[in-house]
Amino acid sequence: MTIPAFGLGTFRLQDDVVIASVKNALDLGYRAIDTAQIYQNEAAVGEAIEQSNVAREELFITTKIWIENLSSAALIPSLQQSLAKLRTDYVDLTLIHWPSPGAAVSVAETMHALVEAKRAGLTRQIGISNFTTELMQQAIDAVGVDEIATNQIELHPYLQNRKVVEFARQKGIPVTSYMTLAYGKALSDEVIKSIANKHQATPAQVILAWAMQSGYAVIPSSTQRKNLQSNLQAQLLKLDAQDMAEIATLDSHDRLVSPEGLAPDWD
Repeated sequence: MTIPAFGLGTFRLQDDVVIASVKNALDLGYRAIDTAQIYQNEAAVGEAIEQSNVAREELFITTKIWIENLSSAALIPSLQQSLAKLRTDYVDLTLIHWPSPGAAVSVAETMHALVEAKRAGLTRQIGISNFTTELMQQAIDAVGVDEIATNQIELHPYLQNRKVVEFARQKGIPVTSYMTLAYGKALSDEVIKSIANKHQATPAQVILAWAMQSGYAVIPSSTQRKNLQSNLQAQLLKLDAQDMAEIATLDSHDRLVSPEGLAPDWD
């Protein structure tokens, strides 16, 4: 099984806002939805999916286990709660959202619990998020690389995360990019705008196309139907080698997500 290259993110969207976003996205043809326990929107996402009348087997639903639920005793009960909120018997992908702060729960313990959840039919695939090269190796050592469907990491033109990406590629772990538009900051970049003009595309389409052509899955979010539709068209945009080279020069190691007390020692 592979994960979809393009999906809908729901970070920071709640209640009626996330319901409208998910319903619009599904109506436009999105079929992959990314949520998380800590987003506190799983129930709203589940409601939107139910209202959409899209068949469950057409969807790819991802959720992420919060740090309080990483132990072997807590993980499966918490995932079962997530499934109840999402109104589904299973999710397609379950990720460790962040590594346990201070390694209070070992990577191995959580990965083994995820494998158990997979064997129980609660999730089709398992993976990791915000993992460094060292933490990825711990996950591989625990359950084997074939069990790890993706590492979801902050990745955008200003943080191209090359060390983690190269390690993941060497090991055969697919990468999912989050914060791909850099909180919107990259949309006003002159290099990006120039490439967008060249292709008669939007800056968002250029950035999303760059990420997908680089081999990453993307999960952009939007509350506006027109932006959801526009973002979807990024799958049709083909950047040339010069475009890709120009975007490569934008890397400035500008990390936007590094919560104190939660973030690992980044590569």
